[in-house]
Amino acid sequence: MGPAFPDTVAALAYLKRHFRLVVLSNVDMASFAATNARLQVAFDAVYTAEDIGSYKPSHRNFEYMLEHLHDLGLSARDVLHTAESLFHDHVPANAFGLASCWIARRYARPGLGATMEPGAMPNVNFRFDSLADLVTAHRAETGAA
Repeated sequence: MGPAFPDTVAALAYLKRHFRLVVLSNVDMASFAATNARLQVAFDAVYTAEDIGSYKPSHRNFEYMLEHLHDLGLSARDVLHTAESLFHDHVPANAFGLASCWIARRYARPGLGATMEPGAMPNVNFRFDSLADLVTAHRAETGAA
């Protein structure tokens, strides 16, 4: 596993001050633990494919996450599903009525990279080129530091 994107550590630290952060990942706990060490943030919950027994875009993953979010006092209306993959994340997020934020890191390059074509473009409520841009927009909207 490579390093985090250059903006990720600072962006997650900022977002953690304002939101609860939950991971829904297509990896196992050991792999995520290695990634999490580089991210330097304490997530409020981590749900992995290993825990769930399936991989996104399976609806099972989103059902699992929503069921377990109740343990944190959260519901679907509290979620802003933030991810890059339209196929693995935003299409199923739409099926569950979740608000979503597309981090379109490949904005300057053609194609979808390692992710699959989603078919029809899913609805996304927000689109940013990076997590840093999401943070900038949040600061502008709220005046938060």
